[in-house]
Amino acid sequence: MPSSFAAAKVNLYLRVTGRRADGYHLLDSLAVFAGVGDEVAAAPTDTLTLSVGGPEAGALAAEADNLVLRAARALATEAGVAPYAALTLTKRLPVASGIGGGSADAAAALRVLDALWGTAAGAARLRRVAATLGADVPVCVESRPARMGGIGEVLEEAPPLPRFGLLLANPRIALATPAVFRARGGGFSAPAAMPPRLADAAGLAAWLRPLGNDLEAAAVSLCPAVADVLAAIAARPGCLLARMSGSGATCFGIFPDPAAAEREAAALPGGWWRWGGALIPGS
Repeated sequence: MPSSFAAAKVNLYLRVTGRRADGYHLLDSLAVFAGVGDEVAAAPTDTLTLSVGGPEAGALAAEADNLVLRAARALATEAGVAPYAALTLTKRLPVASGIGGGSADAAAALRVLDALWGTAAGAARLRRVAATLGADVPVCVESRPARMGGIGEVLEEAPPLPRFGLLLANPRIALATPAVFRARGGGFSAPAAMPPRLADAAGLAAWLRPLGNDLEAAAVSLCPAVADVLAAIAARPGCLLARMSGSGATCFGIFPDPAAAEREAAALPGGWWRWGGALIPGS
């Protein structure tokens, strides 16, 4: 039974650079993938089903049509096969949290069903299907560091990144992305200039610091707890940078190494969702 890890996507910076005529905002962001995530597995059957388990499964109980099922139907249509599979989603990431949990799940479903159905779609074709499911899904198909442009679907290779530790924390308050964009004020930002090779985690944090997240103020206005999480991360010994990911409410901290991030995550309030460690291998 094929299975695939759906790693959390973290936006190290996020700039809103414009808005299309259809209302979608244009972005510039650098995404990396943490060593924590969900898991999607698939087995052959004569219908299409989805079972959801794991510590964060309860948040999806009221969902009428999970993005994993939509991914399955989209790939089946693209490949001309029957959309039959018994899918299992193990949910470990909080929902509506700015780390691409649903998008990563959809991308993982595309990968496992490509294997189960023998469609041999390849990464480019899977990204094309992924783009029909949501702006964050294409970058999750290969789950490796990438610069995101357009509405998220335009991908470029990321600059070389040094080894660093990553801490993630969420106050367990869901934030809807459309609401955060509606609450955003101000104009647009210029795309970032990519750096030369960065020597270490401190150099990465120094480069990222002025770039910011253009959605952070809007998220704080809707969910003041985001500011509490940011302050708590920034106060941990060794934290080089604290910032919100995506549209929130998950925030992250950059640390000199994964061990420091893991240690400091454990010191955060126990009522929050929290994790610390390294990026996934290959990142």
